[in-house]
Amino acid sequence: MLKAELRKKYKQKRKALSTDEAFLLSEKIFNTFIDYFKPISGQKIHIFIPIEKFNEIRTDIFIDYFLSRNIRVFVPKIVDKQLISVEIFADSKFEVNGWGISEPISNEDSGVLDFDLVITPLLYCDSKGNRVGYGKGFYDGFFKSISVKTKKIGVNYFNPDENIDDVWENDIPLDYLVTPTEVLSFLGLE
Repeated sequence: MLKAELRKKYKQKRKALSTDEAFLLSEKIFNTFIDYFKPISGQKIHIFIPIEKFNEIRTDIFIDYFLSRNIRVFVPKIVDKQLISVEIFADSKFEVNGWGISEPISNEDSGVLDFDLVITPLLYCDSKGNRVGYGKGFYDGFFKSISVKTKKIGVNYFNPDENIDDVWENDIPLDYLVTPTEVLSFLGLE
């Protein structure tokens, strides 16, 4: 399927989830993630803040866990049409931007490029790690700027069951996908 078709299909599937279903699935994704990756104190994890109106994965569960275990947490913020990475703390202040995304008030880019993990938003991911986002290309640009050792991890309510037919040259695939029931690794796939 084409990205545009997949984007439409998975926006609808996600919208069909009730708030309770989305929360329970988010908890399962969180538990699957923790069991597999076992994050530890001192690691640097970049994670998105969900767009609630789009029923995205509830990452507040992850962020609270990380902060309570001295794991450094970084979140994206778009400044001058670029995705920067802002480090957050338990007392960080947030505001809602024009897209309805809660983001830190700070515009200070952390300058960190050697994250241990980047947890990435997406609408769909196929069995090769290719992802469909919202079509703005922010994460592909971000992925090009960070360390090649950083693990790029997508989180999704749904398992891959269709291939993306229009993968572009600049698209950077994920290393892993975490669903409510499993972790798929795309490392070593061609």
